[in-house]
Amino acid sequence: MQRPRFELPEALVMEILSKLPVKSLTRFNCVCKYWCSSFQTPHSISNNYHNNLENNNLNLLLSRCDGNTFQRYFSQLSNEKYQNYIVKQNIHLPFFKNDRPSVYGACHGLLCLLDPSKDKAAIWNPSTREFKILPPSSIQRPPYFSPFEETYLTLDDVSFDHASFGFDSKTDDYKVIRFVTLTFVNSEEQYPHPHFMYQVELYSLRSNSWQEIPCPDYKPTGTTLGNNYVDGICYWKTETGAYLDFRGLILSFDMGNEKFSILPIPEFVGSFPEYFVNLLVFNGSLGAIVYPTEGIDTSFDLWVTSEGVWTKQFNIKSISGVVRPLGFGKNGDLFLRDTNDEVLLFDASTQELKELQINTYLDHFRFTISLHAYLESLVRINGLQENIEKHVIRQPARDASNEY
Repeated sequence: MQRPRFELPEALVMEILSKLPVKSLTRFNCVCKYWCSSFQTPHSISNNYHNNLENNNLNLLLSRCDGNTFQRYFSQLSNEKYQNYIVKQNIHLPFFKNDRPSVYGACHGLLCLLDPSKDKAAIWNPSTREFKILPPSSIQRPPYFSPFEETYLTLDDVSFDHASFGFDSKTDDYKVIRFVTLTFVNSEEQYPHPHFMYQVELYSLRSNSWQEIPCPDYKPTGTTLGNNYVDGICYWKTETGAYLDFRGLILSFDMGNEKFSILPIPEFVGSFPEYFVNLLVFNGSLGAIVYPTEGIDTSFDLWVTSEGVWTKQFNIKSISGVVRPLGFGKNGDLFLRDTNDEVLLFDASTQELKELQINTYLDHFRFTISLHAYLESLVRINGLQENIEKHVIRQPARDASNEY
């Protein structure tokens, strides 16, 4: 006797599939055309992303510099604490050969890679392995006239830094903003004095182009820890005043109305020159981690803002030998770098500090190690698969000791 055929409703099948890892869904594209197209609907993309968000399925990338080739690369860490965050694979970036790209994001599982010394940038989805090279800037570089020297100066250098990557929900568009520094000199002088001019450029994924926007009165200073984008707003630390009279400020940019604003850094920071203040994203909110600029034992305060009100989340007191924070992993675990440039983990639940078995002794520029967290995502960026042009090369870690 033939058993009756039982079929699940298609909507239920899609709901079940939305809970699977992106890697599995990518494989299932080959099952049938309906599944392939269904995975790319806004509903499926949103469901999958929010499932990862609710379950805190963070993926961690450690940005490093190879001690032999001096090339920037990523180590993808296991996302389970019981595995001691060992290196699962190393990810190299031939597209940025001989460059040192900075990482911005993540936004909806996407990362922006941008070389500050060159007009070279890309958007990358490490989950779907899609890689999109951004077009070069088409912004005009105006001439610079020096009233003091009574002549037009020569453009000597262009740098791109203090970028941010985020989403404009009004136009359903991903955008990159970056600050451009133009350096002009008098080419007729043997030791010319540099003159600086600043521009701001905004890239739209929808139009695949850059445009110049008005430059604010303040320029970002310092660095952020990982991401500096929250709910349509980008944030940077800036400052005003002279030494011993510094006043910290927060510069913000709204991806929707494309306007800059200035916010005060709260008084909890204390005397500004005596403390480092690193902006970051903590549990989906803007935060600031504050620690002294000098001292043998370093303590850390984490503050988080909600609707304009800053609240201290926790304090880590007197950690000997720690140089600076790298960023947060799952469940509030804080990654740190010590005086030997080794990576440490502060377990927020046990208040314990332990050294991770990530061999950084062969790294070059170990002080530039940085941590980047992202959630898996099915978001398409109209790029190529990373292996087609070999813009990205993945290599499994050799063994559990993480030697490479």
